[in-house]
Amino acid sequence: MLNVGMPLVRPALDPADVVPRNSTGYPEPYRSRVMPREKRALGDALGLTKIGVNLTTLPPGKESSMRHYHTLEDEMVFVLEGEVVLRTDGGEQILRAGMCAGFPAGSRDGHHLVNRSGAPARYLEISNRDEEDVGGYSDVDLAMHRDAAGRNVFTRKDGSAFDAPGPDPSATAAPGKGPR
Repeated sequence: MLNVGMPLVRPALDPADVVPRNSTGYPEPYRSRVMPREKRALGDALGLTKIGVNLTTLPPGKESSMRHYHTLEDEMVFVLEGEVVLRTDGGEQILRAGMCAGFPAGSRDGHHLVNRSGAPARYLEISNRDEEDVGGYSDVDLAMHRDAAGRNVFTRKDGSAFDAPGPDPSATAAPGKGPR
């Protein structure tokens, strides 16, 4: 029997029922480049533990993230509404509703989306989840790793915290020193 007009129960879900997250772990000056944006963690709401799925709404003039890559997580975006510009090492491409892009784990080709249109864009972000994943950033002095609780921790590329003075631009990093 079809449950017309009845509330959905798992494994079904209405994304509108998922509380949106309007935050980012990025420190300034990067936070203001992505906020405000809205993410609904559909994978979490459905109890998924191996893959993450976010329904993201990106307002005009905002970026999805800083241009980044993942060491151990595959990532895919699927545009549902609107138009975004995909930026990678290869340049820029427009993605419209019905189009998608994928980013294999380990590829150092940083990517992000920019909404240069006059209307919000909505897309799905889909990725596997790996506690050992490290994020690299192509164009900014930013690095990401996960702490023991699985939370993203953002530092400068030399590992220093954002509340500490920045690195001396005339100094060179010691070999083998990374964000961990």
